[in-house]
Amino acid sequence: MASSIIHIAVANEVNKVLKCDNSKYLIGAIAPDISKCLGESKVKSHFQDTNDDIPNIDKFLNKYKKYLNDDFVMGYFVHIYTDYLWFKYFISEIYDEDIITKLDGTKVKCTGNMLSKYIYSDYTNMNIQLINKYNMNLDIFFNEAPKLNNIITEIPMDKIQLIIDDASVLIENSKLRKDLIFNIDNIDKFIKTSTDLVLAELHKIQII
Repeated sequence: MASSIIHIAVANEVNKVLKCDNSKYLIGAIAPDISKCLGESKVKSHFQDTNDDIPNIDKFLNKYKKYLNDDFVMGYFVHIYTDYLWFKYFISEIYDEDIITKLDGTKVKCTGNMLSKYIYSDYTNMNIQLINKYNMNLDIFFNEAPKLNNIITEIPMDKIQLIIDDASVLIENSKLRKDLIFNIDNIDKFIKTSTDLVLAELHKIQII
């Protein structure tokens, strides 16, 4: 999945058009990943048909399109659509048939959870760069959570503070180190492209 900071970056860019309540919306934009905090599969929280990482956007819209006027639900939608783009199109640029291509051109065969280790190491490396590049105001993750409507049934809304706390720890622990596989310019391109495609989808389904 795309990192929390990438999700927040895309959500912030989309919200320049949507003008949602930033606190509820950004919590929604990280909420699907609460499954990781709980040690559960993300198939349900990300509306996947199988454990293939790719969300089924139609499955989400069939159930929650009428609730997209709720800022938390809209943030949730932006998250799963971003993950859809990440796994459907972006990740294949660095990973193909169990081979990962590092920034220096080296190709490494990934077995077991090696891919996840590479990806999450790079997420930590890039977080501070993205926070600075997009001038993110992340105060919401250090303040008391707003009251949220209990609409999304795929996650335990009474445990939403877990993902907020997880995001705040991630932000505090961000360090600048050498990237291994992700080029910051390519991530920047992904954020901009995802923003355009999310907005295009919202136009398509006549939400904006």
